[in-house]
Amino acid sequence: MNEKTALKRGLTREVVEEISREKGEPDWMLRLRLRALEIFQRLPMPKFGPDLSEVDLADISYYLRSVEPVASWDELPEEIRKTFDALGLPEAEKEALAGLGAQVDSEVVYRSILKDVRTQGVLFLPMEEAVREHPDLVREHFMRVIPPADNLFAALHGAVWSGGTFVWVPEGVKVEIPLQAYFRMQTQGVGQFEHTLIVAEPGSSVHYIEGCSAPRYTKVVLHSGMVEIVAKEGAHVRFTTIQNWSRNVYNLNNKRAVAHAGARVDWVSGSLGSKVTMLYPTTVLAGPGASTENLGFTFARDGQYLDVGARALHLAPNTSSRLVSRSVIQGDAKAVFRGKVYVAKNARGAKGHVECSTLLLSPQAKTETIPVLDAENDEVELAHEATVGRISKDHLFYLMSRGLTEQEALSLIVNGFVSPILKEIPLEYALELKRLLEISFEGAVG
Repeated sequence: MNEKTALKRGLTREVVEEISREKGEPDWMLRLRLRALEIFQRLPMPKFGPDLSEVDLADISYYLRSVEPVASWDELPEEIRKTFDALGLPEAEKEALAGLGAQVDSEVVYRSILKDVRTQGVLFLPMEEAVREHPDLVREHFMRVIPPADNLFAALHGAVWSGGTFVWVPEGVKVEIPLQAYFRMQTQGVGQFEHTLIVAEPGSSVHYIEGCSAPRYTKVVLHSGMVEIVAKEGAHVRFTTIQNWSRNVYNLNNKRAVAHAGARVDWVSGSLGSKVTMLYPTTVLAGPGASTENLGFTFARDGQYLDVGARALHLAPNTSSRLVSRSVIQGDAKAVFRGKVYVAKNARGAKGHVECSTLLLSPQAKTETIPVLDAENDEVELAHEATVGRISKDHLFYLMSRGLTEQEALSLIVNGFVSPILKEIPLEYALELKRLLEISFEGAVG
């Protein structure tokens, strides 16, 4: 392969075949890609939410390998190395992680896993490597949780996916330290389509963290990754996302988990960046006693439109879900929360709770809460609550009379508001989120 590989812009059968050739994929994966392309070509753009007309799918480069994989951080090009150093990834790898992967544009460039975790039989691989080395295991689950026909961007992803992570945890194995992946969009005009697949066998547990960022360019950039999680009987998977894309990124992701009997799937997310985000992590509670919790924090600033939410689909008896959102909106930004709990006819004894709270920092800030509670039987407990408020000048005055500046007082109020979410996020990320919030507070009182 050449040192740098880029394909022409636009999406054609030839482009999809070339991506597959670049990766040396088996025939079954190429067939999946081509089937997804056919589905993509007949599906419409989403009919709800933000305006996506600025996204020109014919003017995107769907694959770029700009950096060759390396065995150590020191081997990366200087610009990339400085970026990852600034993000603290090498330090985090030494001190707090069981495994770490880093992706630039379309390919994973670095991967490591602790020997102790490897000897437990845990697989933590770039997705392409897993397709080649563990084809039966990958094929059993790949795009089964989210099929290409689910929506336009699922189909697009299926055709052009590149990079991402495969995690497989053997039965009964507890991975005590988190695994982490970091995704960096480095090149203007290139979309990013990483695929993450996590399979937790019965009685196992794992915590996976993903971080995302991109430099700001003048041109619109598309990020359309996918996360599929399979939590088998009694397994526990925790998935944490910290998303701080630049303001030209359209972040249009699909994330879904299936929880079997007695399994638990938890989602924790912090969303600050992007021009537009559409993201609704979903748990399908497929087995009796399965449970899920989804905690989301959104901070929208001038010009952003963050359309986010969560869904829990109760398909079995005695399942439970809790969907909690905290949004802070500044300037003329808009944040929408869509929370859906569906209970099937045979899912008796299901319990679901949806909670959305929004804090407006300016008169121009806009918010919507769109809850859907849909039960097909009467033996359920479902609840929804939503609150919207502004910073009280009386509260600010009280804190300032105790010696705080206006910005310190504002920071204290907002951090208190989002603390239920921040306390669930790993410490280094929670501190980063608090710093980013504080930078934006100046002049935010409306």
